[in-house]
Amino acid sequence: MGKMNVRKGDKVVVITGKDAGKRGKIIEAIPDKNKVIVEGVNVVKRHSRPTRKLPQGGIQEKEAPIDSSNVMLLCARCHKPTRVGRRILDDGTKVRVCKKCGEALQ
Repeated sequence: MGKMNVRKGDKVVVITGKDAGKRGKIIEAIPDKNKVIVEGVNVVKRHSRPTRKLPQGGIQEKEAPIDSSNVMLLCARCHKPTRVGRRILDDGTKVRVCKKCGEALQ
């Protein structure tokens, strides 16, 4: 399995699927399964029985994971979806860079 180019907290845009074009922030990254959970994307409904914790029960909406290959990172400077490159700085630290404008991504 390849390395994921996105991390928790990154702003991304969905490029394929039913939520294509939606933008959001990554809530959770699951590298073992190569999946990410993006806020407001791939929202599913879960039916739950009444429990002590949730005496009402009912239908809850929550975000489900999507494959990390279906999202692209949004560059903070050029505000466009971009591929991620890596560059080693003079002091030896690795940084992710925008392939479109060359800006370092945090």
